[in-house]
Amino acid sequence: MYLLPAIDILGGKAVRLMKGDYDRVTVYNDDPVAQARVFAEQGASWLHVVDLDGARSGLPENIAAIEAIVSATGLSVEVGGGVRSLATVRRLVDAGVSRIVLGTALVADEAFARDAAFEFGDLLAAGIDARGGEVAVAGWRQGTGRDACELARAMAELGYRHLVYTDIARDGMQTGIDPAAYKAMAEAFGHPVIASGGVAGVSDIEALAPIARHIEGVIAGRAIYEGSLSVEEGVRACAAATEAGCPC
Repeated sequence: MYLLPAIDILGGKAVRLMKGDYDRVTVYNDDPVAQARVFAEQGASWLHVVDLDGARSGLPENIAAIEAIVSATGLSVEVGGGVRSLATVRRLVDAGVSRIVLGTALVADEAFARDAAFEFGDLLAAGIDARGGEVAVAGWRQGTGRDACELARAMAELGYRHLVYTDIARDGMQTGIDPAAYKAMAEAFGHPVIASGGVAGVSDIEALAPIARHIEGVIAGRAIYEGSLSVEEGVRACAAATEAGCPC
């Protein structure tokens, strides 16, 4: 397990949304690149970046900022939001990102999801965002009627080996996580998942230790920005949870 501090970019600024609501925005830094440098200095090795403008429009709108983050920090950067064409995937690869998250396209364009997996393999992650077990797309504004676990199984069959699962009802709320939900998703997917949504403090990461073999990483945003979890604490807790959950 490893920690992925989150930077969501909207209007050129680092923000967080509550439950994916674009009308409930908190700005934490006017400069996403400066924020990324802070996370690197605090010991992060990975960073989770979401182009919220792109997630809403379906077009990449913050690639320049993402390029600057990669160049300025040397972090492994995972990026999602508005990735709905092979051309966009290639642009992000050229920008130097380490992993690209496909979300809406997994539901809206299965041919693209399949072609992307064939061409880019391990560089990709399936991004499944769900509310009450139902997959949501288009910046979380639209329900799909599709079951999250069923979609995870389908993506595994296409060759995806990484999955970011976001519990929308908990995202940005600091209400704590639901380990059982991530365990169920990992079992459906057949591989460890990246947990996102609801981390309020170090105890939430510690709660994942019993299912550590099902968890690849943990995304944390508001808890870090508002001081209930430090990057240093999160990094240590992920390492400890991995060790505690190791079957060896």
